[in-house]
Amino acid sequence: MFLTDAEIADLCKPLVQPAAQVRYLRALHLEVSLKPNGRPVVVRSHAEAVLSGKRMPDPGKIEVRQGQIPDRDGLMAMLRGRHGKTPKTQPA
Repeated sequence: MFLTDAEIADLCKPLVQPAAQVRYLRALHLEVSLKPNGRPVVVRSHAEAVLSGKRMPDPGKIEVRQGQIPDRDGLMAMLRGRHGKTPKTQPA
């Protein structure tokens, strides 16, 4: 699921310090998390996709197909728990 420490060390050779490895991996446009000991963690499938040259979708960009418009108000209502219902008022 994740690259092993040996694979990360081989990829980052000659860098051996975890902070330097993290900087290098991020420069390669890899998503890097940190273990509690400060060593980098990289998801194997993401590393394979990026290093093979495949384009990864931008997580901050929503793709909208022609004719489709995101229903932001509907999403916000659902997240508030209303699901399109009008809020009930308490009798006075």
